[in-house]
Amino acid sequence: MAMERQFCTFQLDRLFFGIEVLQVQEVIRSQQMTRVPLAGRAVRGLINLRGQIVTAIDLRERLGLAPFAADRQPMNVVVRTDEGAVSLLVDEIGDVLETEESAYEEPPETLPPAAREMIRGVYKLPGRLLLVLDTEKALALEPTGAR
Repeated sequence: MAMERQFCTFQLDRLFFGIEVLQVQEVIRSQQMTRVPLAGRAVRGLINLRGQIVTAIDLRERLGLAPFAADRQPMNVVVRTDEGAVSLLVDEIGDVLETEESAYEEPPETLPPAAREMIRGVYKLPGRLLLVLDTEKALALEPTGAR
């Protein structure tokens, strides 16, 4: 019997990403954010999630992609970490997909270098690739002033 895994999917630029469903707390629309003075460029701000303060990370910045369009409000994929919930800002939320382990491959060489470092692997789907985000690496931010 083939092993299957479930991923919460989302779109960033023209890339299709997934995070294992068990890591995702929830997905929510754009939220009002409070800027954090002196925070790194990837920290877009803090959101109040029903009384819980959650850091919002700009995933486009982390992956070396073009910034969000000024007229576009990013969606939030809230993931669970050992330090608490963290929001990843993405373009669009997709569906939950089940994939078979046999479709798994290493990340392609054609990905931008910054993105390739944060991708665990890919699943071949009909007509596209599902890039599996390594949330641990995506959330490993440089200390402020390191740039």
